Amino acid sequence: MKTAAAILVLFASTMFALDPSSPQTGAHIRFSVQNPQFDPSAYTLEIFENGSGSYTAGSPDSQSADQAIRIQDPLLAKLFQTARANHFFAMDCETKQHGIAFTGKKTLNYSGSDGSGSCSFNYSHDPALNQMASDLTAVAYTLQIGDRLKLEHRHDRLSLNSELEALQNAAKDHQALELENIAPELQAIADDDAVMNLARNRARALLRESSSDR
Repeated sequence: MKTAAAILVLFASTMFALDPSSPQTGAHIRFSVQNPQFDPSAYTLEIFENGSGSYTAGSPDSQSADQAIRIQDPLLAKLFQTARANHFFAMDCETKQHGIAFTGKKTLNYSGSDGSGSCSFNYSHDPALNQMASDLTAVAYTLQIGDRLKLEHRHDRLSLNSELEALQNAAKDHQALELENIAPELQAIADDDAVMNLARNRARALLRESSSDR
C-alpha cells in the first residue's frame, strides 16, 4: 500500500505541474495517427523534452479535451535522441516497398531551437522510426485502456478482470508503456471492495509494475 500511495502522490504532483492550460516551451515531439479502423480513429501525443505532454483523441475537427501525461526516461531520452539522429524528421520516411499492410497514417513532428521537421508514413524504411511509432502507440494504448477502465469501473465491473488481464499481457510484450499515467484508475479499482478480488489483484500488480520500471 505504501508503494501505491507513493505512486499516487507522485502522479498528483506531476499532473498539477502539467496543467494543459499552462504554456509549454522547449523542444517537443508530436505523434499523430489516423486510421478509420481504429477506435479512436485518430489521436495525437505531444511530448516536451521535460517529460510533460498531452494526449488528444479524435479527428482534428472533433478532438476531445487534452489529457495531461508524463513520459519518463528511458523512453523520453530515446524519443529525442531518435528525432535528432533522424534530421528532426525532415525527411522522406515512407518505405518504397509494396504490399505492406496499412496500419495507420503516422506523422512525426519535431520542433525545437535546434531544428524542426515532419514526416508521415504507414511503414518506414528506417527501423528506428518504426520502433518509435510502436513505442508511442503503446503509450496511447495505455491511455485508451485507462479510459475504458474508468468507464467499466463505473458501469460494468464484471468486464474489469478481462480488461486488466489484457493490459498485463500487453505490458509484458511492451505493447503498453508508461503505466503510471493510469495509476489513479488502477488504484481506484484496487481499493474498491465491490470489485472482484482477481481484478483488484491485477490492478495492484500493474501498480507495482509501473513503480518498478522507474
